[in-house]
Amino acid sequence: MEIFTLNSDIHTNNTRSKSNLFLPLTRLTKCQKGVYFAGIKIFNYLPENIQKVSDNTNKFKSELKKFLLLFSFYSVEEFYGWTSNRNL
Repeated sequence: MEIFTLNSDIHTNNTRSKSNLFLPLTRLTKCQKGVYFAGIKIFNYLPENIQKVSDNTNKFKSELKKFLLLFSFYSVEEFYGWTSNRNL
């Protein structure tokens, strides 16, 4: 049983974010601050090269560790700010 759904499973439109995890709609801030919702949001902000290796747990951990050692973020807001301002 899969607990995460890709955007491409929800709709058939060929969009930039089709490989991201589907972020469920919630109205309560309490739900948005939960582990499930926040985890999906953080995963979707990770660079594509890390997202692509998520099927292999050891490779994913290794790439994520390298990324976090290279860029030290002191808060989630700083991480979101870095990813929205980067030039790819």
